[in-house]
Amino acid sequence: MELIFVIVGRKIQILVGFLLMLSLGMVFNANAQDGEKVIQFSGVVVEEDSTSGVPGVHVYVPGKRRGTSANIYGYFSFPVLVGDTVVFSAVGYQKRTMIIPDHNDDLLTVIVPMKSDTVVLDETIVMPYPTEELFKEAVLAMRPSQDEDFLSMQNNLDPTILAQMYRQMPNDASMNYTYLVQQRHDYLFDAYGARPNPLLNPFAWADFFKSLKKK
Repeated sequence: MELIFVIVGRKIQILVGFLLMLSLGMVFNANAQDGEKVIQFSGVVVEEDSTSGVPGVHVYVPGKRRGTSANIYGYFSFPVLVGDTVVFSAVGYQKRTMIIPDHNDDLLTVIVPMKSDTVVLDETIVMPYPTEELFKEAVLAMRPSQDEDFLSMQNNLDPTILAQMYRQMPNDASMNYTYLVQQRHDYLFDAYGARPNPLLNPFAWADFFKSLKKK
């Protein structure tokens, strides 16, 4: 029996599944009834509009406990009897059936195109209340929670605080721009840590004492 090697990049994978399928075929052939012809049924399941393989497709004979699943390339192989009805089933695709014909050879290879199954669901509106009227009444009856954020918002909108903020803000356009840039600069500067204190800088003190001696 010949081994099949598949080279993928630098790795060599041995398709031991092929040997397993052949061994299953031998067992199935031994258990088949007299006069029934056993055929090794193989093929590739592909997209209807392309040549891309459909992985994980269930290929089986209903009620006979015989079947397999397509691999990641859409390939499958298992033994069947002449006259068996084979079903191809996969999530997102329409089911397909095929009756095994009386074949001259004991091998049958097919290409099975699968058609996408698109289901359009009706629009569903989910509401926490049984009727729209009760929902509207519940919304109108809501009261904002008196949490810290809400109280802080109320304090920031106090007329006295707003008037004080207005007096502190510069009125000239250029001054407003300067103030905005300064605020942005301070925000970015403080984002990376606390500001340095010049009183704790020994080099600043050394410059200070040098300036006193010069005087």
